[in-house]
Order: sequence, then structure tokens, then C-alpha cells
Amino acid sequence: MQEFKNKVMFITGAAHGFGEVIAKAGAQRGMKLALVDIDGAALQNVAQSISKTGTSVITMVADVTKEAEVDEAIDQTVETFGQIDLLINNAGIALAGRMWELPTRDWEWILHINVMAQVYTMKKVIPLMMAQKTHGTILNVASIAGLLDTPGMPAYHASKFASVGLTEATAYDLQRAGADIEMHVMCPGFVQTDLYHTENHRPDQYQDKQDPYYQSEVFEKGQQVAKYVITNGKPIDTIADTVFKALEDNEFYILTHPEFNPLIQDRVNRIVNHGAPDVHVMDGLM
Repeated sequence: MQEFKNKVMFITGAAHGFGEVIAKAGAQRGMKLALVDIDGAALQNVAQSISKTGTSVITMVADVTKEAEVDEAIDQTVETFGQIDLLINNAGIALAGRMWELPTRDWEWILHINVMAQVYTMKKVIPLMMAQKTHGTILNVASIAGLLDTPGMPAYHASKFASVGLTEATAYDLQRAGADIEMHVMCPGFVQTDLYHTENHRPDQYQDKQDPYYQSEVFEKGQQVAKYVITNGKPIDTIADTVFKALEDNEFYILTHPEFNPLIQDRVNRIVNHGAPDVHVMDGLM
């Protein structure tokens, strides 16, 4: 994507973290913005900050785990701006917990928001972009956790591996269809975002406060670890420039932490050499 001025960005998870800084960077580049988030108050604050620059911006409070609400937000965007040029699927959560301990509802929540929300938007937006007959761009925010695996977060890894695979496979299909739509997948490492506040954004359909798991030591430890790795991550202020530079250069994989490259390579080597995951090796590499 070479031109940003007057192009329309539709971005989910726009009220915090990556979504907020990417939206503001888009405004600086003269884009029109359609901002979506489940946190209405925070979303309004972001929109008010952006609107002071003179940028055209609309907000839509939506739970992106619900396809009908995603469709409605996209319809409202097209009704307002006439098209969508850049789709950024940023909404996502992180949940810690071993396979046999994490409640089923948490598996459903993380897969619905980290994977199915991306499916919902692309199913709706790709035909729109094709009909526009203008250049389209889609960026799915995954994670370094979609390229390598670690102990303690199987649900998160499952969702992010799925996001990476979804993006890669969709890129093939768009190429075969001759569509003028470029795909990108962002795989950041630890960055100082709002991700450790996942529980603040849990929708009602995934609530069960009576479940003892949410008062357990396992749950509390997961919360503490999430806060530690995020608050000690890379400052977020460089992320937007990294994203827009990658869009300009049409880089498919957008990586933010080159120090993880040896771990990615180690995983690839294990695969082609029939190796198995070894927690002792992983602990040594980390």
C-alpha cells in the first residue's frame, strides 16, 4: 500500500494498544478512520483525540465475536465513507492456562476473537474490496506466538497459529483469484500494550463468576505473568511506524523482535528433522 491519504481504514480493537497507535498514525497520514472496539468509553476518548486533527472518524462499539455486530459495523463504514481500503484485524486477547485447566468457555472466547473475528471481517470486506476495483490491503494482527511455541499458553498459541495460517492461505486464494488485495500478518513479541487487561473486556456470554477456576492460584499466577511480560515489553511508540513501513514495502510478515528469530529457526529445524518439543531446550533458549 503506497498511498494513505483519503483512504479508509477499518480497524478492530481500536481503543487500546496497537489499535490506538495505528489509528492515530493513520490519521497523521490523512486516512479516514472507522474504529471498532468493545470498550465504548475508551474508544470515544481515542476518537476525540483523533478528531482534533481534523480527521474524519467514526466509532462503532461492537463485540467482534458476534458476526452480526461485525457486519453492522462494516455496513456503517461503507455507508459513511463509501469503501474500505485498509482492513486491520487487531482485536485480540491473551489467556494463560494449561490445556487441562483452562475452562472450555475461555477456549471458545479466545478462538472466537483471535480467529473467528478475523474470518467475519474478511468474509464481508474481501468481496467489497473486489467490487470496488481499487487496491485493497488486509493486515491480521497475530503474534510471535503464532510462529513459535512456549509452555503455559496453549489456547493463545492455537489461536495465533491459526491466524498466521489463515492469512497465508487467504493470500494464496486472493492471488489465484487475481484480486488486487495484499495480505499481511503482524507477529509482534512482547510490547507494552493493554493485553494484560484482557479480563476487563470479557463479554457476558463468556462469564461464569461462580467457576472456582477464576479464584484459583493457577488463574492468579497467569494474570501476574501476563502483566509482567507485557509491562516489561518493548515500548509501543515504535510499532505504528514499523507497521506503515511494512505496508509501504508490501512485507507479508511483520516482525518486531528480531531477537526471536533464532527461536523461529529452531522450531523450523525441529520440524524438518522430526524433532519433538523439549521444554528443557526451550528453557535454555529463552
